[in-house]
Amino acid sequence: VMQCSASVDVLFLLDGSYSIGRGSFEKSKLFTSKLCDALDIHPNRVRVGMIQFSSAPHLEFPLDLYLTKQEVKERIKRIVFRGGSTETGRALKYILHIGFPGGRNSSVPEVLVIVSDGKSQGSTAMPAMQVKERHITVFAVGIKFPRWEELHVLASEPAEQHVLFAGDANDAANGLYSTLTGSVCSTTAPGCKVESHPCERRTLETVKELAGNYVCWKGSKQPNAVRASLCPFYRWKRVLIKHPSRCFRTVCPDPCDSQPCQNGGTCVPEGLDQYHCLCPVGYGGDIHCAPKLSLECGVDLLFLLDSSAGVTLEGFLRYKAFLKRFLQAVMGQASPMNVGVAQYDNNVKIPIEVGQHKDAFGLMKSIDALTFSGGGTLTGRALHYVAQHGFRSTPAFADVQEDLPRVVVLLTDSKSQDPVAEAAKYARDQDLSLIGVGSSFMRAELTEVTGNPKQTIVYSDPQDLFNRIPELQRRICSVDSPEGCQAQSLDLAFAVDASAGVGLENFLRLRSFVRSSCLHFSINRDVTQIALVIYGSRAHTAFALDTHTSNSAVLQAIDQAPFLGDSASAGRALLHIYGEVMTVQKGARPGVNKVVVMLTDGGGLEDAAAPAQQLRDNGILVFVVVVGDAQRDTLLRAAGSPNYLVHISSYEDLQYYQNLIAERICEEAKSPVNLCKPNPCMNQGICILGPGSYRCQCHGWEGPHCESRILRRDSLRSPVLPLRSHVQQGLSGLQHFSRASQHTKRQ
Repeated sequence: VMQCSASVDVLFLLDGSYSIGRGSFEKSKLFTSKLCDALDIHPNRVRVGMIQFSSAPHLEFPLDLYLTKQEVKERIKRIVFRGGSTETGRALKYILHIGFPGGRNSSVPEVLVIVSDGKSQGSTAMPAMQVKERHITVFAVGIKFPRWEELHVLASEPAEQHVLFAGDANDAANGLYSTLTGSVCSTTAPGCKVESHPCERRTLETVKELAGNYVCWKGSKQPNAVRASLCPFYRWKRVLIKHPSRCFRTVCPDPCDSQPCQNGGTCVPEGLDQYHCLCPVGYGGDIHCAPKLSLECGVDLLFLLDSSAGVTLEGFLRYKAFLKRFLQAVMGQASPMNVGVAQYDNNVKIPIEVGQHKDAFGLMKSIDALTFSGGGTLTGRALHYVAQHGFRSTPAFADVQEDLPRVVVLLTDSKSQDPVAEAAKYARDQDLSLIGVGSSFMRAELTEVTGNPKQTIVYSDPQDLFNRIPELQRRICSVDSPEGCQAQSLDLAFAVDASAGVGLENFLRLRSFVRSSCLHFSINRDVTQIALVIYGSRAHTAFALDTHTSNSAVLQAIDQAPFLGDSASAGRALLHIYGEVMTVQKGARPGVNKVVVMLTDGGGLEDAAAPAQQLRDNGILVFVVVVGDAQRDTLLRAAGSPNYLVHISSYEDLQYYQNLIAERICEEAKSPVNLCKPNPCMNQGICILGPGSYRCQCHGWEGPHCESRILRRDSLRSPVLPLRSHVQQGLSGLQHFSRASQHTKRQ
């Protein structure tokens, strides 16, 4: 994590002799690669070179050849074991003779890192002393079972800070950083400190060990006689010897020490002061796993749980857990919500009446007490029953609050054994809003129950059920609100994959989806502007934000968008939108929320992460809608968050997501806007925020958005302007500021 960031030349001297062996040599390579992580490798900062030595030194690469960390580490991987005797002294003399190959001629500090087992065939004391006399800092790193006495001779003083052990790569990398921090590198990060700690140096030594006494025969002074006696027998044995020592390392406060992750989330540190939370399912919408969902709407809410044999005991317990997680996430002190729970199999019962509990604790205890029954699946009968009896307790609260919308949430994973259509219609005729939650194979039946695909929520696997909590919250609160965002100011761009990977037939489906989505918006200069970009290997603007000013014109233009049929590059499409669509020149309006919806099969998203982040950094939201199989990691890098990723299993299912995506766009369109993001000023003008407005500071250009070049004859005027010119210039600037302010208020 920590890096030495200074101008310094680091030369690795890698032992490639037979005493090391091929296996330990590969470990040496891994270790040196690990040490590179502690170095900020850059042409103007740390440079790295490497020499392999055995019988003779061999230059693997000089310091000026590879100038990025990735290049250095890739080259280290390709180094081949050479073998030979361990001539460490000869390698040091080679460095004394030629210096640091490709180095900066002692104009920057020089660091030599020797990785060896310290079992040299010749003397190393004199060349090691001469190297250090040249003010070269020497680290000696032991590999395998080293001869520590020789490594101490090689290393700079104090030896305990310059002798490292490759067996513990992380600690050695930290030790290298810690020692360099005190001399050539920048100081440690705030809150960090270098401390010593006890450590061990291990080596194998051959020792003489008494094996025992055995009968032996000795001569005698008497002729023709021998004498029996006991003689000691010895054997040589290799013994692991541990030498107590002191090591140094830099210790920094952990950004997770404050336990920032809530609700059982796991904190994962990122660097010295950053972290991210791995949240349990259902809490992934917030960086701290906080249950920031809230219904923010008044409803009478009844959950209808399938308790039949079809869902199994495991499925019923999962529904209970989902119900508790949902209510924990959305119930607050001020949640204007009455909640009840019914369950059914052959029969229906309502163990928790709507409004029975006013506190979350009592409600959770009652949910825990629900038991699995395991009969038949009569969903139709259950719907009819709750339509008649599910909300009979709510009139008791009529004197406290107005009549609230009544919502039934059906959770089932088993096909009904009785008809559902008539019972569901009866329930809807009683002014009940029905929402269906089930696995994907239940979609058709749930849509028959709800009467609207928008009110159907399906999950792909048991774990995915908990990820549907935010979606259920939106569904419950949207039962009484109109679709779309007819009066919301918005600049919206669709990017449609028209590559061969999608194919003509599916491209037409995507185009139809865009067409249907546009019906949710009121398209004109003052409310919503829509642009369409189609892309393959290159991006093309089918029409810009300010091209069409009516819904009918936009719909006709969508039908004219052509299929391209080549390879896909989503990154190029997003860069095109950033530079050629979401700009003032192309009709984008400062002070208006901006959204990009990308429709793709997942192909060509590998280069999309950086351009998507560039759009987000400039206040432009990116939704990624993917149809079919795709790598989730790649999708999340492009979307930035699961909240902005919609993954659809097939093109046939696109129709079910149209309202959902329109809703999400409308929600985001209500968020506050930074008038200077993206920058409305053209030609490198600087956007300066004012109170409720902005102005553009231009250089060589003029106009409210720096759109007009200043003529050369103006620039040739005398640099000393009369007072009247200063006044006019000031008034002109105020007029620009005023016009921008008026424009913003009109939006």
